[in-house]
Amino acid sequence: MTGFPSSGRKDQHLDVVLSGRGRHRRDAGFDTIRFVHEALPDLDHDKIDLGADFLGRRLKAPLLISSMTGGPSRAEEINARLAEAAQHLGIALAVGSQRTAIEDAATGGLGMALRNRAPDTFILSNIGAAQLTRGFGVDEARRAVDMIGADALIVHLNPLQEACQPEGDRDWWGVGAALEALILKLDVPVVVKETGAGLSGRTARRLMDMGAAAVDVAGAGGANWGLIEGERATDPIDAEHAAAFADWGVPTARAIVDVRRACPEATVIGSGGVRDGLDVAKAIRIGADIVGQATGVLQAATLSTEAVVGHFQTIMRQLRTVCFCTNSANLAALRRAPLQPFD
Repeated sequence: MTGFPSSGRKDQHLDVVLSGRGRHRRDAGFDTIRFVHEALPDLDHDKIDLGADFLGRRLKAPLLISSMTGGPSRAEEINARLAEAAQHLGIALAVGSQRTAIEDAATGGLGMALRNRAPDTFILSNIGAAQLTRGFGVDEARRAVDMIGADALIVHLNPLQEACQPEGDRDWWGVGAALEALILKLDVPVVVKETGAGLSGRTARRLMDMGAAAVDVAGAGGANWGLIEGERATDPIDAEHAAAFADWGVPTARAIVDVRRACPEATVIGSGGVRDGLDVAKAIRIGADIVGQATGVLQAATLSTEAVVGHFQTIMRQLRTVCFCTNSANLAALRRAPLQPFD
């Protein structure tokens, strides 16, 4: 494979996202969802329970810090801040790509120091599905889990990114079979996640039938990894190719509804273009169990642990206020909160 080294590519990804480029042309679909306001709630705002169960663990809020990273030096700082924030807040954390750490032993903060910063946090390790037919199997997945003491493995599906990346892995023949074999053999839960183009109900059903512990819809509306690869392309033809996919994918809200309908028993993570606690509430109302955010917190993650904590505390306060103004004492009640008719 040719092109930028992995660490350089990751730094370029981070720079594109932080600059505001690579955003999806479509929105995530949350603005069409509106709660019915309850003017006379019979609740104590401060006693509303935001706790959520996730793969056998209790989170203090239904939030996942979704996978993000950069080159080794930047990733180490970002990962440390995210881990410390997740520990403080009692929410889950998914790390960025561990491919370089597995291949080159350049951990980029993805070692046991991460677990030491977040001893009680539900942590998900990370590999890409495309690597499962390129030398990565159960042994490598186990290394990814063990190197950070993870509780589960998240496998990323990113066909659009690979198709638009000049050095991308475009031969996906056999990836589905390899993924199913990994799920069956690995002794920790396997979560399968799209990376910004969304899961259809049909694909989610296929993944659940393989034995996936959970699915992350990662819908269209946030970072568009096809466009991000187009932004870093050095060949104008590659950039032109990627630009055609500016509005490609299933918007997050639609993906959540479709996946929940197809997989009523599934643990569903809603992510992709989640902006604030109101979007979190809407995602939960239409079928998500917990909600992930990456791009929305990235700027804070480049600053400090305190900035990350403050960011998510605001989201949690907003979510609590939605519960208050819909007379929802907990998330189970929020899932039954009435919605206004669509305009």
